[in-house]
Amino acid sequence: QVQLVESGGGLVQAGGSLRLSCAASGRTFSSYAMGWFRQAPGKEREVVAAIRWGAYYADSVKGRFTISRDNAKNTVYLQMNSLKPEDTAVYYCAVGPSIQAMTNTARADYWGKGTLVTVSS
Repeated sequence: QVQLVESGGGLVQAGGSLRLSCAASGRTFSSYAMGWFRQAPGKEREVVAAIRWGAYYADSVKGRFTISRDNAKNTVYLQMNSLKPEDTAVYYCAVGPSIQAMTNTARADYWGKGTLVTVSS
């Protein structure tokens, strides 16, 4: 039984930082892409960052967010700095076959339940 559990969401002032974690269990995902999506009210789901052996970042978060993974712990992280109100969204951890699948089709095999990030102005 594969399970992805996110943690680290919460309330933060603009300019602040949060670190999201996603711990996977049930399978080993060292050869898979792991990533983070977000969805704000009234907007479509978008990929924020993804990592397999390289990394991808949406233009809106480049230079502010850093994705990393620890395969020994089957865990992916998202360090979010210089947060803006427009970053407010539910953030979902995901595991899929490739970064391209995530960026081109928003496709993933497994999803977490999401964690809410709220950035106040």
